[in-house]
Amino acid sequence: MKYTHRTLETALARAARDFPAVVLTGPRRAGKTVLLRHCFPRASYHLLEDPDVVARLRADPQGFLNDVRLPAILDEVQNVPEVFAYVRSRVDREPRGKGRWLLTGSQEAPLMQGVSESMAGRAAILQLYPFSTRESPRVSVLRGGYPEVIARPAGARLWFSSYLQTYLERDVRAVTAVKDLATFRRFLALLASHHGQMLNRTDLAAPLGVSVPTVSQWLGILEITAQVLVVPPFYENLGKRLVKSPRIYLADSGLACHLLGIDTDNELRKSPFQGALFEGFIASEMIKTQVNAGLRREIYYFRDQQGLEVDFLVPGRAGTLKLVECTATRTVTPQMATSLQRVNAALRRGRRNVSVEMFLVHQSSADSEKTHAVAAGVKAMGWKDFLKLAW
Repeated sequence: MKYTHRTLETALARAARDFPAVVLTGPRRAGKTVLLRHCFPRASYHLLEDPDVVARLRADPQGFLNDVRLPAILDEVQNVPEVFAYVRSRVDREPRGKGRWLLTGSQEAPLMQGVSESMAGRAAILQLYPFSTRESPRVSVLRGGYPEVIARPAGARLWFSSYLQTYLERDVRAVTAVKDLATFRRFLALLASHHGQMLNRTDLAAPLGVSVPTVSQWLGILEITAQVLVVPPFYENLGKRLVKSPRIYLADSGLACHLLGIDTDNELRKSPFQGALFEGFIASEMIKTQVNAGLRREIYYFRDQQGLEVDFLVPGRAGTLKLVECTATRTVTPQMATSLQRVNAALRRGRRNVSVEMFLVHQSSADSEKTHAVAAGVKAMGWKDFLKLAW
């Protein structure tokens, strides 16, 4: 497979120059190993999923690390979290050595616990998502951004089926003791049908016949393994009663389409989930842009108890705000911008010095203008042009 350059390469190179260790997290099969081996071709490589390697490391960690040629890539370190303590001691002995330890892991929370306990101040932590639209023009709502799906879209259905099985068997069981994987698989499909909705654990628990605490635990697993995006509500003192529940999306729209049984563009266009899938796709792409640039992941939605709502609110530099409304149509009208204008007015009353940009993001159309003012202060943009903006 031909290598596709990743936006994170710049931040990765900078981190390797400044820190003795770099920890690269992200969902399984997002391309972490390929990225590290491309950027550090002289580094030795050690897969900590290989039973023989794991056995050697646990039997004699010091002896194993003595034999490792630096710089070294230790892949899937969540399988042997105790390695952090030994790497830390070696970093402390040679603190001036930069970029010697390159670690990857698919399970963010356990991995981060090991980093915080053993590698605080010694490791740069970066996150890699599947391909973004800036990295590959093949990324789409239907296929998502996983590298192997992008390379072989004809085999997407089989790949996603295999991915889910691997995810269930490896990551889910590794994080917690889920006794009924079949019910957890049904939970994933149910969650896909709630894609883009406000999180209501009771609505998820009842159809499955499980408890609300169980649903909370399962959602935690999905967050840990970077399979969902939880978008919190935006809180400001606007003189309004705002909702407090987050919205939830599957992180990869291609996986969401697979779980919903959508396999073709025609099926997607006819699906009642098209709008939610498009919205989640835009959210995921904005987050990828932030994370790949080394910025803090920061995206919210706005909704008050009277139903006034805007899909996304993204804080920028110097107190700026971007309001984003998504529509899966190719035709935009001034009425579609009403909620943007109303929320903008409320924000300006609450924060008089705030600078607000408003965007109505829609499906791209060959015969439409790239950017045009659909209403006062609101820019209507096709999603491909919108995602090229600087964040």
